[in-house]
Amino acid sequence: MPKGPNQKAKILFLMRILNDRTDEEHPMTIAQIIEALGEYGITAERKSLYDDIEVLRYFGVDIVSRRDKTHGYYVASRDFELPELKILVDAVQSSKFITHKKSNELIKKIEGLASSYGARELHRQVYVANRIKNANESIYYTIDEIYHAIGEDSSILFKYSTWLPSKERLLRKSGEDYKISPWALCWDDESYYLIGYDEQAEIIKHFRVDKMLSIRLTNEKRAGFERFKSFDMGAYSKKMFGMFNGKEDSVTLVCDNSLAGVIIDRFGNEVTISSVDNDTFRITVRVAVSPQFFAWVFSFGDKMRIVAPKYVTEEMLEHINNVKKHYS
Repeated sequence: MPKGPNQKAKILFLMRILNDRTDEEHPMTIAQIIEALGEYGITAERKSLYDDIEVLRYFGVDIVSRRDKTHGYYVASRDFELPELKILVDAVQSSKFITHKKSNELIKKIEGLASSYGARELHRQVYVANRIKNANESIYYTIDEIYHAIGEDSSILFKYSTWLPSKERLLRKSGEDYKISPWALCWDDESYYLIGYDEQAEIIKHFRVDKMLSIRLTNEKRAGFERFKSFDMGAYSKKMFGMFNGKEDSVTLVCDNSLAGVIIDRFGNEVTISSVDNDTFRITVRVAVSPQFFAWVFSFGDKMRIVAPKYVTEEMLEHINNVKKHYS
């Protein structure tokens, strides 16, 4: 049989066909495989296909032969199982920092990791259109540049912005550059944050990545190595509420027993819970005392209260009174 121009790639096209068109519910017979190869201009004989399938098995492709009314072949396991891909799709479409355009592009690529039948299931659960999404397409390049700076052990310069009611950006510090030594990226409350060291202020700071503009590397090495040797990202994110800074302190809370799950979700299993009475318990945790922390406590109404230190309880009362004035 004369060989066509694509004949040398036969086994590669065979692997593509089996990956794309088969699963446990949709095996392909040898006759169907021969027909599918024909779509690529490749001719094949039954015996050669049996040999090719054995080569793919040896290569690591999990090809199973199903013996029932028709003798069919299908790929039984993949790098990602369908439930895992569904989780990835959910993560992409629910993430605020990923734009509509990039969400659709990423989900399309995730669909390519499944069979065509699995891809249809993934597509049925895509509901990106009305989700709140970031409009800043350059965020991906900013993230890449930050990782590049970390890899090169370089400090960075960038401008930092905030939003005005007119939906225009206002540059902080009158447009002056921020100089920060980048050490990590953190995803918190559906936003990406840069965690870095401000050498001039000698403190650890964080910045919303989508608010960073004009990022570029310097020729200077990163500072703050000693501070980050023992840096615990989990502990840092637990004490921040909405990633807002505040004076860090140990705060004691008395909570209704019904909030045990809320406390463990927020502060982890390591938090020490002490019973106060049959209805309440006490915890002491390190937090950044900020209006966002007060708002979090207030959201639980009479089921949670701050009992120490005294200055924090006084600030909480002041915060409540200031809010109350707006409704008087």
